[in-house]
Parts: sequence; structure tokens; C-alpha cells
Amino acid sequence: MQKIIQATLFAAMVLPAGFAGYAQEKGGPSAEISALAARPVVKKAMQTIIDLEPQTLSDHLLLTEIPAPPYKEMKRAEKYAAMMKAAGADSVWIDNAGNVIAKRKGRNGKKTIVLEGHLDTVFPEGTDVTVKHRGDTLAAPGIVDDTRALSIVLTVLKTMEKTGIETDADVLFCGVTGEEGQGDLRGVKNLFSDKGPGKIDSYIAIDGWDMESVTHRGLGSHRYRITFKGPGGHSSGAFGLANPHNALGRAIHYWAVTADSFVRQEGVRVTYNVGVIGGGTSVNSIPFESWMEVDMRSESPERLGGVDKLLQEAVQRALQEENQMKQSGADLTVDVALIGDRPSGMLDSSLTLIQRAKAAVTFVGGTPKLRVGSTNSNIPISKGIPAVTLGSGGRGGNAHALQEWWVNDNGYLAIQRTLLLLLAEAGIAK
Repeated sequence: MQKIIQATLFAAMVLPAGFAGYAQEKGGPSAEISALAARPVVKKAMQTIIDLEPQTLSDHLLLTEIPAPPYKEMKRAEKYAAMMKAAGADSVWIDNAGNVIAKRKGRNGKKTIVLEGHLDTVFPEGTDVTVKHRGDTLAAPGIVDDTRALSIVLTVLKTMEKTGIETDADVLFCGVTGEEGQGDLRGVKNLFSDKGPGKIDSYIAIDGWDMESVTHRGLGSHRYRITFKGPGGHSSGAFGLANPHNALGRAIHYWAVTADSFVRQEGVRVTYNVGVIGGGTSVNSIPFESWMEVDMRSESPERLGGVDKLLQEAVQRALQEENQMKQSGADLTVDVALIGDRPSGMLDSSLTLIQRAKAAVTFVGGTPKLRVGSTNSNIPISKGIPAVTLGSGGRGGNAHALQEWWVNDNGYLAIQRTLLLLLAEAGIAK
């Protein structure tokens, strides 16, 4: 009942008390968002979002229960494409990277704006994704990250169709593949490649749940799988062969020592981590291979490159020393495979898109918080294209865990915020 009362009051008032005066005083994007929200068709759209709450939740639950493991998003993509088509998009297709793209044509089409959520989750094939209802709490792997975003993108499209809002710019409503882990942002990278839909002028991603967050800085990362290889043999009978585990241990030690000194230097924060190691067949065998997967991150390309250089030096030093120490047999070799490359970057917080995002958050009653993150927006940010990642609203927790949960605590506010920002970017046709 409380939510119904709140929704009715919002629909009747549209502008929060005192906001109109604030917008006039401050001017710029705040006044723009205020004026946009006061337009009759936008008022109608804001109420439509509230009216669509049951459908939004139904879409959310349906999509959550369609598994989308890394590199296996197609089943969910096919359903999402059908839902986009039913919602009224002018054209819908699945591209060569598995992205769902629904185009809503603008009056002049001089610009193209993207609104997206990512299709994939972190959970492997076979994970039970059935949604559990525990009072007002919904629990399932991936229910927040990022399935809620997919339902938001779909509801914004439905709202624009139901209210007849026409934009100047073309809008691409997207479900994007490969955001998580070793997906390495392959979906959004494809959108900005020569295989993509064409020039993109601004980019709005929905990820996470904090309705107040505005991510405008990209936390870049390099990820490697490093494998030392040798002939291997019996621990006693072949003693004296170069040992891949010895080389791996040296490499980890040398990198940790030099990287520790590097990260303590004054400058933009940089992190490093050895996350997974493996290799070997038995306790009495010299392994034929030893491998590790490592991760390093920074929003500074220079700092990221610096800690990467230290890794490469540590690996080559370890390889050389182990080969020099062996008593017999062939030299070890090493394979350094880049398995993840998320570019870093930062957009000036005075950029119009970012100021509009902050104004839209403020309009629906939040306090905007600028932040850094590793999301699909990394790609456009690294290219200097206006981009933000916004949260999907409500309350959630345990992201990337089997116990992931979400509560629809005024979740419609995040959808209204998203619509306002999208319309400010795309322009309402006169």
C-alpha cells in the first residue's frame, strides 16, 4: 500500500518539492532534466513505468531463470530478442558476438544512443537459477548482476512505445555478451568495432544495484595465463631436469617483490594478484607444465602498463634462472597469453552526459556518487566517447554468489532516472 501511495504522489507532483527552484537557480543539466520531466508526455511516461511494475518484475524473473553462463548466452539472447520485438522495436537482431540489438529509429537519426544491460552471468553451466521467494526478497544466481538491468532496458522501450515518445536520435536497446570474467567485454568491443551497428555517440550501461552511483571512470585490467613447460619426468629417475613449478614460484616471488615497491609509489592506485595456479600430475613426478592466472588493475593506463612490465620481467628472469640451474634435458619454455584486456580511462566530470546523469539521480530523490568501475563502459570511456554505468535500483547483495538476492525497494525510481537520462541524450522530437 505504501508503494502505491508513493507512486500516486509522484505521478501527481512529478517535480519534488523545491526542485524546480533549485533547477532554475543552478541552470544547466538540472534545469534541463526538470523541464523535460514537466512535459506532459514525459509525465505520462513516468506514470507508465509505475503501471508496468508487474510486467517489469515478470520479465525480470523470466530472464533470471534462463541460464546465461559465460560464452553460452544464446538461449537468453534469443528470448530477449523476442521480447524486444514484441515490445515494438523497429528492428531487432543478434549480431556476430551474440549481442541483442533492438533499434528504435529517431526522427533525424543524426546521433545514436545506446542503452544496455549485459546478458551473461558468472555462473557455470548447470547452476540452478530458479528464483526463490522469501517474503519480499528474491534470491537466485544473477538476479541482480545483471538480469535486473535487462528488465529495465526492456521497460524503457515499452514505456516509449506505449506513450508514443519520439526521439531525435536513434536508440539502440541492447543485451550485451561477455561482460563478466574472461568474456573480456567481447560484446561491447564488437559494438565499437567495424562489425558493430555504426557510430555510437553516447553510451548508458546499467549494472550493479546502487541507484545513486554514476560510473564515469574505467578501471582497466590486464589478465594473463602464464604457462611454463618442460619435458617432465620421474622425481628421482629424471632428477636434474628443469622444473616448471620452480620457475613459476620464482616468477611469483619476483613479481610480488617488485610490484609491491611499484604500488607504494605515489600515483594512481594500481593492484596486482595471482588468482589461480595449477599443474603437475603426482607428488613423485617433475611436472611438464606449471601455470598461473594473474590480474592487475588501474584506471591509469601508464600505471597499469608499469605493473604489467614488471610481470613480464619477472617471468623472463625466472625462466632464465631455472634453465641455468638444470643439470640435464631441454630448456623450459614459457607461454604468456593475454586472456583479458579491459582498457582504462576517465571522463571529465563536467561532461554533459555525466552532469545529466547526476541531475537525473537527484530528480528521483537520490544523491549522485561519481565512481570508478570495471564495466562495459570501459570501452567507450577509453575511446573518449561519453559513457556512464548506472545502478539498477532496489536493494541487493551477494553479487556473483549462489545466494545473490534483490528486493524491489522502489525499483521503479531507477527506471524513471534511466528514462530521463536517455531522453535528455536522445532529445524528444518536437
